[in-house]
Amino acid sequence: MSKGEIVLGCLAPHPPHLVYAENPPQNEAFSEGGWETLRWGYAKLARKLKTIDYDAIVIFTPHWQTYIGTHFLGLPEFKSKSVDPVFPNLFRYNYDLKVDVELAEAMHEETAKAGIITKMMRNPDFRVDYGTITSCHLLNPSWDKPIVTISSNRNSHYYSNEVMIEQAKALGEACMKAIEKSGKKVVLVSSHSLSHRHFVTEAPLPEDMSREHIYNHSQYVWDMKIIDMFRNGQMKEVVDIMPEYTEQTIAETEAGGLIWMMAAMGVPSYPAEIYGYQSVIGTGNCIACWDPNNETRELVL
Repeated sequence: MSKGEIVLGCLAPHPPHLVYAENPPQNEAFSEGGWETLRWGYAKLARKLKTIDYDAIVIFTPHWQTYIGTHFLGLPEFKSKSVDPVFPNLFRYNYDLKVDVELAEAMHEETAKAGIITKMMRNPDFRVDYGTITSCHLLNPSWDKPIVTISSNRNSHYYSNEVMIEQAKALGEACMKAIEKSGKKVVLVSSHSLSHRHFVTEAPLPEDMSREHIYNHSQYVWDMKIIDMFRNGQMKEVVDIMPEYTEQTIAETEAGGLIWMMAAMGVPSYPAEIYGYQSVIGTGNCIACWDPNNETRELVL
């Protein structure tokens, strides 16, 4: 069996507004559009994924929060309705997704070997979080690839951002070992925004783009700093400043997803492809990917 590999790593923010704006048949709410910079960026990245040979999507989500250990979806299929707890008016999505249980179990095993508490989620009534569904829908609207969802163990809540980073590194390295042993080609997805201070009231028309802007200038400056480092292949430096960035911007990086992905990919030193940046209810959202293939990596924006 050939050695498995990571063929792409994606930073994929999950504001439910983006699915709402697309009006897919799975979502019950209806919109008049909005957030085109992000939606068009996602569409371009989704087209790139269609040109890549891969077997599964492995996604780390901050909205499946676990306080004892790291959990993995462990049944072949999950089918239900996902409702955003904050924006039920925007996101009521009927999903029917497939899971690569073999790969999930392999990651579970390697993670346990690394000394991390782990558990397989085998409850058929478990409701998959909206972060997983939003990112996966926008990256692969046809849902023709199985996924593996990994929960976010809330180390930063109990301890600190520094502890979160060390745990996320160990998890990423364990997942990489499992992927290599599996012989599969995998796309990694870190599902989260960047800066995450957000407005506390909603516009009468949610898709009214005249109301949309970053929460404050400080958030914007920090996001641009991080994105510039993405462009320049400075991921080691990004990891180093992550505790301060997370604290200053209340970033969703506090869940560990970006560090997990970077560790699994060996902390890339090549430039990221940037597909778009835009605010959603004041948060900063960047769509980016890391392509380890020199021949297919491109300058997008």
